[in-house]
Amino acid sequence: MTYDEAISYLYDRLPVFHRVGVSAYKPGLTNVLALCAALGDPQTQFKSIHVAGTNGKGSTSHLLASILQAAGYRVGLYTSPHLKSFIERIQLNGVPIAEADVAQFVTEQQATIEQIEPSFFEVTVAMAFAHFARHQVDVAVIEVGLGGRLDSTNIITPLLSVITNIGWDHMNVLGDTLPAIAAEKAGIIKPGIPVVIGEVIDETALVFEAIAAQNNAPLYRAEASWQCTDDGLANGVRQLACKRLGGEGHQLLQIELPLLGLYQLRNVQTVLTALDHLAPHFSIDRSAIERGSRDVVKQTNLKGRFQWLQSRPTVIADTAHNKPGIEAVMASCASLPHTALHLVLGFVRDKDVGEVLALLPLDAHYYFCQADSPRALPTQELRNMAARTGRVGEGYSSVDEALAQALRQASPTDLILVTGSTYVVAELTSL
Repeated sequence: MTYDEAISYLYDRLPVFHRVGVSAYKPGLTNVLALCAALGDPQTQFKSIHVAGTNGKGSTSHLLASILQAAGYRVGLYTSPHLKSFIERIQLNGVPIAEADVAQFVTEQQATIEQIEPSFFEVTVAMAFAHFARHQVDVAVIEVGLGGRLDSTNIITPLLSVITNIGWDHMNVLGDTLPAIAAEKAGIIKPGIPVVIGEVIDETALVFEAIAAQNNAPLYRAEASWQCTDDGLANGVRQLACKRLGGEGHQLLQIELPLLGLYQLRNVQTVLTALDHLAPHFSIDRSAIERGSRDVVKQTNLKGRFQWLQSRPTVIADTAHNKPGIEAVMASCASLPHTALHLVLGFVRDKDVGEVLALLPLDAHYYFCQADSPRALPTQELRNMAARTGRVGEGYSSVDEALAQALRQASPTDLILVTGSTYVVAELTSL
């Protein structure tokens, strides 16, 4: 197979979450274990860090990978979904897997795939693990796809587990209470393996403590370990002052972060706490932390996290797609000086769109669109829903067309935000 043939085979034969939603989700580890067994169990052949959470797990994973890379290590990074190309999901020191390697994997494993009948995601996880084992990474940072306990990535035994936060998302799969969602994500906690919790709220604290205790897993709270404060923007990057709360070692870090969203402060606290507990395994000095943070976009190709696309008017793209994510993005927008706010919006239909719309300002200018995905909420349906809440705007046939109209209407001092779905942001030509 060629690369294009291999990708078409995976998309056409296997259920793909971003196309069909929850029906593509195959909970349980049987398929991925069978796939990996056929590959010689590559998941046992490299060290790993496992990252789960409702929001922030992608940024946290990229930051960890970038800092470890800056410290001189050979670092694998597995994330999902991709924005522009499938090969973004599997990286080695910031270099995506070669298209030829994807084609070879699918060609060689076609018979096994057809025998096991896994999901698209299960195949990509097995492919990533085989890639990291073959290239003998020093460590791989593995982002959970959905949930944790039954996620295909949960066949690894990591050096450290990280759970960024718990919020309302995928309730039809993970549960309809925050403790239920927390229990699913806490399923990545392994016996004796330390776990870092990025954000703890009253409703989830007891869940984490109980599951960690059952597994005799030391539990650490990021907010009790590090405190990061915002020193504003300078030279296009956010300036953070990060202070260790107690303990020895470097007490204060000055971090320059090209990820401009204020919500990244919590992610950085989580990353710094994780690095503290990776110290027995890796030598990571202050300069590696500062360089890895500053160069995270360049070193790991991270896109769509409050990404600055242009000035005058300012255009920001963010993949936020649920209530806590949109709340965080709107807080970050409020921190940027601007005259008027223009929102280019599109959602998938299986989100609580009404709840998210209620978070958006009534006085913003709205441009509604939809991604080219069967899961996308149709533009006219979104426009009608928004109008019923007092948020009025026109509909457009593509994300680029909606952004082009926003650019025509915005003044140089205005702010344009493109958000609502990973798949909407992915279709921006300017990304």
